[in-house]
Amino acid sequence: MTVRSVILGTGSALPAQRVSNAELAERVDTSDEWIVERTGIRFRHLAGPDETTGTLAADAARAALESAGIEAASIDLIVLATATPDQTFPATATRVQNALGILDCVAFDVAAVCSGFLYAVQVADSMLRAGVHRRALVIGAETFSRILDWEDRTTCVLFGDGAGAIVLEAQDTAGEAPQGILSTKLHADGRYNDLLYVDGGPSTTGTVGKLRMKGREVFRHAVVNLAAVMNESLALAGLQPSDVDWVVPHQANARILDATARKLDLPPEKVIVTVDRHANTSAASVPLALDAAVRDGRIQRGDLLVLEAMGGGFTWGAAVVRF
Repeated sequence: MTVRSVILGTGSALPAQRVSNAELAERVDTSDEWIVERTGIRFRHLAGPDETTGTLAADAARAALESAGIEAASIDLIVLATATPDQTFPATATRVQNALGILDCVAFDVAAVCSGFLYAVQVADSMLRAGVHRRALVIGAETFSRILDWEDRTTCVLFGDGAGAIVLEAQDTAGEAPQGILSTKLHADGRYNDLLYVDGGPSTTGTVGKLRMKGREVFRHAVVNLAAVMNESLALAGLQPSDVDWVVPHQANARILDATARKLDLPPEKVIVTVDRHANTSAASVPLALDAAVRDGRIQRGDLLVLEAMGGGFTWGAAVVRF
């Protein structure tokens, strides 16, 4: 028997306001055609005044708990990935804990931008397999609209807000095709800070700052790094790309998704795509896409999934999961 972290349930939450490209073009010098051609994005959700990273995260967590059929009180670990926390401190995870009515559990945030959910998955998986905890909420949640420069049409059209969550449980697994997280692989390379970053921070400018990105350079690194880390994670699990039922990627750009699939020789129909509906929701994009594909019936129990993402830092990673 081997202890593995098994996904019991998935959930997601989106802000009430849904904004089309045409609506965005009323406030930004852009057009629907320009955005769709370059990114594949058609809509995004933007947080309203009463919607925060914490409220979206809590809603996604509730949906994941309902999907898993368990009570919030049984959770003893919350790991929340975000680059847009409600406050500098305390961790937004503790706000989610309070919102769910959990009186005592370990709760903390992880900051790895778009790769944050993969980082949070590996952290939670390690703690569960070590026997320290039994059940975890792993959440990716963002309100990137708060840090966008709405005068920069090349970046502000790319992002949206939202949250996704999974419930993990440590279980004894056995057999030729056991459920759970089979492998994870993470990377970081701080040399590329200036290609994707926010130009503010408490210890530098004392301000929140705005997102800055050199899109063409990020695209080039993303295709190479994502294909490589997916192959690495599959090799760690003793599997091949041909074994994969579904790739659940970070939803940054439709062209990156297509290029990565081609590099792995994967048919496009095996790639879960929600970027057209949600845009880039950073740490929330992988769990949002996962939940969408579970709820519409594409992903079934027993399917082999590869989750992958790359973000500012650079950070990137992948996880192989038997759902």
